Amino acid sequence: MCPHCRAFITNNDRVCPYCGIQVGPRAIDRRSPGEILGGFIPHARFTTSIILLINVGLFAATLALSMGAADANALLGIDGETLYRFGAKWRVFETGQWWRLVTAGFLHGGIIHIAMNSWVLFDVGAQVEEIYGAARMIVIYFVATVAGFFLSSWWSANLSVGASAGIMGLIGAMIALGVRNRSNPAAAAMRGMYIRWVVYMLVLGLVVSRIDNAAHIGGLAAGFCAAYAAGTPKLIDTFGERFWRAAAFAAVALTAVSFAMMYLSFSSPAV
Repeated sequence: MCPHCRAFITNNDRVCPYCGIQVGPRAIDRRSPGEILGGFIPHARFTTSIILLINVGLFAATLALSMGAADANALLGIDGETLYRFGAKWRVFETGQWWRLVTAGFLHGGIIHIAMNSWVLFDVGAQVEEIYGAARMIVIYFVATVAGFFLSSWWSANLSVGASAGIMGLIGAMIALGVRNRSNPAAAAMRGMYIRWVVYMLVLGLVVSRIDNAAHIGGLAAGFCAAYAAGTPKLIDTFGERFWRAAAFAAVALTAVSFAMMYLSFSSPAV
């Protein structure tokens, strides 16, 4: 995308055919080595990598605690008591523990769960971060996670965890980009691809009973709305750019507060 007008251009363009601004090589194209496995593995991005590290770290912690409780199947399925203590979504409206709407998005129920979510996050997260920038990406991911687990809590009080609510928000952001640029053929193709992703994930949620489709739908809708309202970053430092940086800081702060409250309630047993 052109860094000035955000139009879709080719990698070979050195002058944007739409706005006439000179386009230099992207930092990602100057990296050495080049594409990983011929592009099969996307380039990592800082914010995406941090989210992945937090997810992996928390999975390791829940796995260790679950195995310490003599759970032989912990690798395939963390026990509910452990997930509850680490901040899983569970009876949020009844308990008033709103922070679970945040912490639940960083927990996973087993090795297959975190592996699948990590792969999708590594892929779509890198694209969203490149196009929308780190600040907008953080806000989109945070809002999608909270909205996803809010809808999940309204739909069911059952325990639920996973990054997929936030991931669906990122997919919604890519669909929003295609909608905002609907006259561009490349944007239309991208929009169609991500809509198919949504269909696949929702159908899978109907087939597999343990998948939380309410969190997926809530995250998708929130991510789409947030991204459509945010648009893509501007080159100049406007009030809008300062607003999204402040919103990203607030999202990070609320996430930190949520984990602090999880820590304070860690010793509380499930009811």
